[in-house]
Amino acid sequence: MFDIAPTELMLVAVVALLVIGPKDLPKAMRFVGHWVGKARGVARQFRSGFDAMVREAELAEMEKKWAEENARILREHPALPAADTASPAAPEADAADTAPFPENAQDAPVLVEKPHVEPAGEDDRPAQPPALDGKAPS
Repeated sequence: MFDIAPTELMLVAVVALLVIGPKDLPKAMRFVGHWVGKARGVARQFRSGFDAMVREAELAEMEKKWAEENARILREHPALPAADTASPAAPEADAADTAPFPENAQDAPVLVEKPHVEPAGEDDRPAQPPALDGKAPS
């Protein structure tokens, strides 16, 4: 943006030394530094405010997209009718109605013992599975 070569900076320093004088030069440099710091602070505050506005606009746009997507999903997958959904807090709901697998269900899971697996030795053959009728395999 601003391209200041070292020779130009040296020329400004010499002119400032001649115009302001060696006695008041430190005071002038402090004054200029103070105003440059204030200008940087204002620029930083402006930039952070601008960034916040951009973030808010992006967030509003994302919320709009999410609302549209939620509406589309709700259109494609309508909610269950109120009669089919039983809440556990409802007084008329029984424990059997809210259980995941009622006793008379055909697909209820069957609990079995956890199998015990032993590592096979080098000369061990794999064991024959037991016959289902209880007789020894032939």
